[in-house]
Amino acid sequence: MIHEPLVKLCGNRSANDVEKSASSHATHLGFIFVRKTKRYVRPERVGQWIRRTRPKQKLVGVFVDPTIEQLDEVLSFVSLDVIQLHGSETVSNILQIKEAFGLPVWKVVHHQDGAVHQMELFKGVTDGYVIDSKVEGTHGGTGVSFDWSTVEDYVKIANDQNVSCFIAGGINPGNVAQLLAHEPEGIDISSGIETNHQKDIYKIQAIMKEVDRHVTSFS
Repeated sequence: MIHEPLVKLCGNRSANDVEKSASSHATHLGFIFVRKTKRYVRPERVGQWIRRTRPKQKLVGVFVDPTIEQLDEVLSFVSLDVIQLHGSETVSNILQIKEAFGLPVWKVVHHQDGAVHQMELFKGVTDGYVIDSKVEGTHGGTGVSFDWSTVEDYVKIANDQNVSCFIAGGINPGNVAQLLAHEPEGIDISSGIETNHQKDIYKIQAIMKEVDRHVTSFS
């Protein structure tokens, strides 16, 4: 019996986006709290959208090398379930954050030589991984995928550490079935569910339909 993959719909940046993403049976909604990025959202706005929509999904905040003060400010507006770190955070940074807020922390690891070693470094510290494409000059949200034949290796390491593992980068309705064939524990999608920089309900539904089909075909 195959487990239904976790699905994170990330980069929500309007009340409309949140409504569309929340209407799906995805497991997580993501928000980017990284200034000067195209999907940056102000925490007070996110707080308003969440109060209005009341999504059933877990809420994930995405940060790059945040200070405790920055995290504190966001959390004063949004009751996040998970803090996702997308920068060059160290083990001691993560331990500090966990101590300060008592929330699960996911670490983004870029697919490249040494990625597996990086996961070993965070063993027992991080509560989950997001494996993303390595694109110079960006932290993510590029719409570029990596070699998915390596997915099993990442999932195995995360399983050995007893933590979750999401695959990100370039996932869309046209290729998600290919990725699901490699049995990811979770998928993390942002640009692949957008049309003209807004979440597209039809693309979201198409992704979720492929996830359901994958699970059904193995049950």
